[in-house]
Amino acid sequence: MERRAIIFHGTGANPDICWYPWLAGRLAARGYAVEVPHYPGINVEPIATFLPKMLNGHRFDEDTVLVGHSGGAALLLALLQHVDVTVAQAILVAGYCTPPNTKEEPVLQQGYDWATIRSHVRDIYFINSRKDPYGCDDRQGRVMFERLGGTQVVRDDGHFGDYNQPYERFELLDRLIP
Repeated sequence: MERRAIIFHGTGANPDICWYPWLAGRLAARGYAVEVPHYPGINVEPIATFLPKMLNGHRFDEDTVLVGHSGGAALLLALLQHVDVTVAQAILVAGYCTPPNTKEEPVLQQGYDWATIRSHVRDIYFINSRKDPYGCDDRQGRVMFERLGGTQVVRDDGHFGDYNQPYERFELLDRLIP
């Protein structure tokens, strides 16, 4: 089986910023087929219309690793609820499942089927910061961890990459993905 990794960028971002290219290169060097798609519609288009297009644009199987950052991490919750297979691993970086601030969050569903999400991923990680400027903080990670289990990692690293926070490497992610 071919190991596959898909890295989903955050709201208003693109595949060429932060640690996305670095992680893609590290995983490719280890034999992963890596996708870092550009989805300008993440957290802009309502999840109900965005999700089917995204699900149809990728292949998911038991060897797939999913990594999402910010809005891309929130997207993973809907993806895991609606995908028809159990993926190997999901890592939600600065993820959230409820509105983290006062902005619109079209990437969020009204509610989540936590048992279905859990049944569609073998190994799940939540990496959040106590000092996230957007509210995608350790409390958000804790809410997801309490519903899904897995592993929660709490740091003091802001948003793990942002327009004003260079974050070109993310060694922890490289170590978490087998």
